[in-house]
Amino acid sequence: MFKTKLSQSHAWGEFSTLRLMHRHIGAIAVLILISLLSSLSGTPDRHTISNCWEAFLWGLADPVIGLDCLVGVVAIGLLSSVFVRGAAIAGCFVLAAILGIVIHLFQLNLPGIEIAIAISTIVFSTMLMMPNQPNFIVLALVGVSAGLFQGYADAESIIGAGMMPLIAYILGMTLTLFTVAMSAREIGSAMGMGEIDQILPWKISIAGFAFCAIGIVFLSNSII
Repeated sequence: MFKTKLSQSHAWGEFSTLRLMHRHIGAIAVLILISLLSSLSGTPDRHTISNCWEAFLWGLADPVIGLDCLVGVVAIGLLSSVFVRGAAIAGCFVLAAILGIVIHLFQLNLPGIEIAIAISTIVFSTMLMMPNQPNFIVLALVGVSAGLFQGYADAESIIGAGMMPLIAYILGMTLTLFTVAMSAREIGSAMGMGEIDQILPWKISIAGFAFCAIGIVFLSNSII
């Protein structure tokens, strides 16, 4: 009887994990759809912000409007699930994005922003396609670099706004970036990416291939 209850509890746990994973996948799929529709409708990358509410809303929206930025965040979230302390990688990415905003506000020039974002997306996607687990240090360094350029690019819309709108914008952006990255991390963990000596699941490799294709398209558009 004890074994029966144990097996039922294990089955319920697996069901709950699967249901949670499907919710995360659904949420990210909706964000990708929003990003695609934004790209097709020509939603402006540059916009003016006049108050805290607008700043907060654009802070929420900016990280998911650019499809190359969005898939890069999803990719780094998936990759972070390989490591027990992988949440630190997502945290460093978000902090680097905030630093990128500060760099832009101080009018320090970072050249080739769009190219750098596309390249970082391709790098993350390539890691997803690799048969073995990525190196923690390499992933963290690439994540910090990507975060810097992400924040620098997003800061374009907040230039000229006051201090309170700036804080509201950073709060919104931080919430979106961290939520998307951690949701992707949960998906990766549910698929077994964190298991010791486990090769990356084939579904993750397919996602990496699709993300890499998106990065290549944006890179070619940035170069032209």
